[in-house]
Amino acid sequence: MKKIIVFILAMNSVTFHAQNREPEAKALLDQVSAKVNGYENMVLDFKYVLDNNEENIHQETRGNVTLVGDNYLLNILGITRIFDGEKLITISPEDEEVTISTQNTAEENTITPSQLLSFYEEGYTYKMDIVQNIRGRKIQYIKLTPIDSTTEIKYVLLGIDINTKHVYNLIEIGNNATKTTLTITTFKTNQPLPKNLFVFDASKYSDYFINTLD
Repeated sequence: MKKIIVFILAMNSVTFHAQNREPEAKALLDQVSAKVNGYENMVLDFKYVLDNNEENIHQETRGNVTLVGDNYLLNILGITRIFDGEKLITISPEDEEVTISTQNTAEENTITPSQLLSFYEEGYTYKMDIVQNIRGRKIQYIKLTPIDSTTEIKYVLLGIDINTKHVYNLIEIGNNATKTTLTITTFKTNQPLPKNLFVFDASKYSDYFINTLD
C-alpha cells in the first residue's frame, strides 16, 4: 500500500529549483505542473506492476484515485483511503475495520497522492531521458536520481505525454533489483463529484471496528 501511494502522488503546483537540474527537463515539468494545476479535480485509473527477476516475483494490481486539491479518495487492493484535508480514513472491508488518523507522511515514509509532481522537488536531480512511441503516444521520460546515496531507490523515470502534458507512467528502479511501474490508464478531469465525497459516514460502518489513533 505504501509503495502504491508513493507512486500516485504528484499532481499539484510546484516550484522547481534549477540547481543540478537540467533546464529542458525543468521546463517540461513546469508545463505539466501548470496543466494539472488548472483542473478542478482529476479522476485516474491506474495499473501497478512490481517485478523482481532475482526473486522471481511479478505482481499486478489496478486501482483508482480521485484528487481535489490535497484531498483524495484512493481505492486499491480492496482498501479505500480517504484524506479530507485533516484526517486519513482507511477502510478495510476484509478486516471490517476503519482506521482514522492524522496523516503524517514523514512518519510513514510515504507521499500523498496530492504530491505526485512535488515528491522529488527537494530530494532529486533530474534530466531528460529517452523518448518512446507507446501506442501512438510520444512519451518523454525524465530521469530522477536521488540526492541521498543511502536511499533504496536507484533512480526514477517519469513518463510524460508530450501532447497532453499529462503524466503517463512512473517507473522506480530499486537498488534491490526491484522495478515498480505505475501506469495511468484513464485520466479524466473536472468531473461532477458528490459534495460529500471526502466525508466519512460512520453510520455506514456500524458493524466495523472503528480505530481512532489520534
